[in-house]
Amino acid sequence: MATTAVGNPYVESSDLVANYPGASEALAERIDIVGVNPFANAAARDAAIPSPVQGQMCSLNDDNKGYRYDGSAWVLFSGAGDANFTNASTGTYTDGGISYKWVQFLASGELIVDQAGFADILVIGGGAGGANAYGGGGAGGYLAVTNAYLSEATHTVTVGAGGAGASPSQGFLSGANGLTSRVGPFYGVGGGSGGGSTKVGLPGGSGGGGGGIANGGSGVSGQGFAGGNGAGGAGGGGGGASAVGGNGSAGPTGGAGGAGSSSSITGSAVTRGGGAGGGTNNGTAGAGGTGGGGAGTTNNTTGVAGGVNLGGGGGSGGYASGDGGAGGNGGSGVVIVRVVV
Repeated sequence: MATTAVGNPYVESSDLVANYPGASEALAERIDIVGVNPFANAAARDAAIPSPVQGQMCSLNDDNKGYRYDGSAWVLFSGAGDANFTNASTGTYTDGGISYKWVQFLASGELIVDQAGFADILVIGGGAGGANAYGGGGAGGYLAVTNAYLSEATHTVTVGAGGAGASPSQGFLSGANGLTSRVGPFYGVGGGSGGGSTKVGLPGGSGGGGGGIANGGSGVSGQGFAGGNGAGGAGGGGGGASAVGGNGSAGPTGGAGGAGSSSSITGSAVTRGGGAGGGTNNGTAGAGGTGGGGAGTTNNTTGVAGGVNLGGGGGSGGYASGDGGAGGNGGSGVVIVRVVV
C-alpha cells in the first residue's frame, strides 16, 4: 500500500489480496479525518468522535453549518454564519428585508454566545471629565465593527464609567480620564481629560481640550479625534468621535466640543461620542459636541456633564476668580451587539 503526497492511502497492483482489508480501513480512517462528515447534531458528533484531532472537519444537520477542530474545540469555518446570543434582546427590527435582534449593555455584564459567528458591534468608552478651568473632556473611544467574529463563549462585557470632573481648586486641576469599555477582543478606549489652567489635554479615545495656553490631547486612531488647543483665558474643546475639538480663542471664547458619530445599529439613528466644550474666564464658553458632549461654562460655574451611556465628555468649569468652577463629569459608555435572526 502506498500514500499520496498529502498522506491519502491507496492500493498498488503489487499488494496482496490479504492486505486489502487493512488498506481499505486505512482509507476509511483517512476520510474520517479529512472529509466533512455529517452528523445529526453536536451530541451525535461527540459520541462518534470522542477524541478528535486538529484539522478534523464535520457538518451538523441541525444548524447546516460546518465545523473544524482547532486542537481544543470545534469551531465554525470562517464565514460559516451569523452569531447568536441567548441574552434577552433589548429590541428587534427588520431593515432591507433582514431581521435583527440586538442587546444593549448600559452597565457591565455578560454576553452569552451559544453559536459562534458574525455580529455587528458598537463599543464606546467612558467620556472624560472636564477641568475646573479650562479644557473640555474628550469623548470615549467609538468603535463600530461590522461582521465581527464572536466565539461560542460567555463574554465579559465592561461598560466604562465616565471620568470625574475636576474639583474647584487654586491648583486648577485637570479632570479624570474615562474608563475603557469592552466586549470580547473589542475595546472602546476611555476619553482623555481636559487640561486645567496651562496643562495640556490628555490623550484618550478622543483627546481632551488644552488649558488656557496649552495643546489638546491626541485621540486613538479609528476611535476618536484630538482635543482643541487653548488660548489665553479660553480652553480647547474635547475631541469627538467624528471631529476634532475646537480651539479656544482670544475674546475669550472656549472651543466647541468635537461632534460625535451616528449609528443605526438599534434600528434608529443615535449620535454618541460628543466632545465637551472649553471653559473661559469671563467670556463665551464652548458648546458641547453633538452626541452627549457637555458644554463648558464661565464665571466660576460648574461644567455640564457628558451624556450618560453616550460616552460624552464633561464640560470645563468656568473661571472668574478664586478656585473656579468644577469640571463636569464625563458620561458612561455603552456596548451594543446586533445579530441576524
